[in-house]
Amino acid sequence: MAARIMSENTTEVIVGGVVLAAAIAFIVYAGQATGFSSGGDSYELRASFRSVEGVSVGTDVRMAGVKVGTVTGLKLNSETFFADARISVEQSIELPDDSAILISSEGLLGGNFVELVPGGSPFNLEPGAEIEDTQGSVSLTTLLMKFVGGGAEDAIKADE
Repeated sequence: MAARIMSENTTEVIVGGVVLAAAIAFIVYAGQATGFSSGGDSYELRASFRSVEGVSVGTDVRMAGVKVGTVTGLKLNSETFFADARISVEQSIELPDDSAILISSEGLLGGNFVELVPGGSPFNLEPGAEIEDTQGSVSLTTLLMKFVGGGAEDAIKADE
């Protein structure tokens, strides 16, 4: 009887340890996925977009397809009615001051990400600087409506 109780306790301890390890692994993964870090290994840049549809805090910032930072803040500018974004970029990445920032799509069914396109200037952006050359997200619905609308106009012109 005592051996049976001890084996049940051992099984419970093992299962509890596995659940605890899985929970810790999930917390570490979630911290990495959202860009949560303790450090000063990155610097902040700003940009103002006409539209940030599909982008939220924690969205990847990529250069040449490689993640180099994250979106850390989004808010509507009440004067310009543009979306002001704050991004953090790895300290080791030095961007020329004529670099561009745009919102790109991973594909037809994929999500959006922020893409940095380096310029050719010999001068680099300072921490806290604003990237002037921006391109907001393109709404797939708007493009589809333009395509459908344009196709209908072409058909009417052909009938005339």
